[in-house]
Amino acid sequence: MRRVKPIGDRLCEHREMEIRRYTRQDRSVPFQQWLDQLDKLAAAKISKALFRMADGNLSRVKWFAGIGEYVIDWGPGYRIYLAKEGLMTILLLGGGTKKHQQIDITRAKLLHEEFKSRKKAGDGGILWS
Repeated sequence: MRRVKPIGDRLCEHREMEIRRYTRQDRSVPFQQWLDQLDKLAAAKISKALFRMADGNLSRVKWFAGIGEYVIDWGPGYRIYLAKEGLMTILLLGGGTKKHQQIDITRAKLLHEEFKSRKKAGDGGILWS
């Protein structure tokens, strides 16, 4: 969806993004599993980041190898791993912290490859929620 927002004395086009969570073939949702184990304050920080992304603000995302890493500079350095699906959809793959960053990136890449493979094969299963 497009909106026009005033920025100072000029107008700027603004696009809202659709946020989806990747659903594996066994119906598990890796991002949700990670989010559910966080305490309330951490979950609130993650929710704020999701709201910013849904509002089209991807300025905190570093893109590499087909995936993005949204960095939250708070606590242990939370990260949200995502991919873009088309122009207007963000696919959430998982999350983690700075301490386990390399493991989390590897897992996100594998989940993204799994998603693309399942989408291409048209396995008929649910790809996101």
